[in-house]
Amino acid sequence: MKRILTTLAVVAAALGGLAASAHADTLDTVKQRGQLICGSNTGLPGFGIPDDKGNWTGLDVDFCRAVAVAIFNDPTKVKFVPLNAKDRFTALQAGEVDVLARNGTWTLTRESTLALLFAGPNYYDGQGFLVRKKLNVSSALELNGASICVQQGTTTELNLADYFRAHNMKFEPVVFTEMTEVIKAYDSGRCDALTDDSSGLAAYRLKMTNPDEHVLLPEIISKEPLAPAVRQGDDKWFNIIRWVGYAMIQAEEFGITSQNVDDMMKSDNPDIKRFLGLDGDLGKSLGLNNDWAYQIVKKVGNYGEVFEKNLGDGTPLKLKRGLNQLWTKGGLQYAPPLR
Repeated sequence: MKRILTTLAVVAAALGGLAASAHADTLDTVKQRGQLICGSNTGLPGFGIPDDKGNWTGLDVDFCRAVAVAIFNDPTKVKFVPLNAKDRFTALQAGEVDVLARNGTWTLTRESTLALLFAGPNYYDGQGFLVRKKLNVSSALELNGASICVQQGTTTELNLADYFRAHNMKFEPVVFTEMTEVIKAYDSGRCDALTDDSSGLAAYRLKMTNPDEHVLLPEIISKEPLAPAVRQGDDKWFNIIRWVGYAMIQAEEFGITSQNVDDMMKSDNPDIKRFLGLDGDLGKSLGLNNDWAYQIVKKVGNYGEVFEKNLGDGTPLKLKRGLNQLWTKGGLQYAPPLR
């Protein structure tokens, strides 16, 4: 089996390499098309979901809008393509999307065997469990012998197996390809627990027939740095994707918001002047207009604004910043120097 897996990995890497070489000038392709194509979630509140009129919202959605602003100075020049967990990486490898912003976990093997590169995490998450209150359990360690709904072909499925093996516990996996099927199965009582990223579980709970009947268990059993991904072989495009995310974080660290960015243009701070394109050639070095960061903040917002709009206390999810707070406030969100 190991030999077969190794062979598949080599083939996947070769296919990824071919795909990368066939799309080595993604920025030029996007500009000529006049539109960014963003691989998105099929419908995850807070991260990527369309309404009944086809208007997309979410943290990942706003990231793609920020990329569109950096390239076109227009947040509407982006097409969202919903992708399930099984097809998301294949679609990116095949060039069907320019960037994948779909709460995907950054892992070693996804870069080493799938020929992908992940930009900096735009959300630090971890895997948890959702159960019915009437099950009367207060810890995942009480789930020995439980049936657990999980999405097939994800790191979530692997983490689940590792966690139970490590604690010498047994479980019955109930797997589905589509997350909608997983949620439906749990809500109908086909399994005792539902496992996924904790942010996703908070969103899925809202979809249950009776949301108040369910509770998140306290254990976080994995590290899930969720990050946008691109194909390998196009460093220029990777740099744009990576630094768009960092620019949104840096803007929050500078205290630059969509509301005060015009006033901040009058700042004498050399770092802020450079960031907003008043000094230096940061934008030009990426192949963008020099005011790219100014336009992102003005038309999409800084990282904190986008977080609060999609996930924060003013939303049904009411997620705390936690690990996604700035490093200066005890979190992990940190942008390398923009200079």
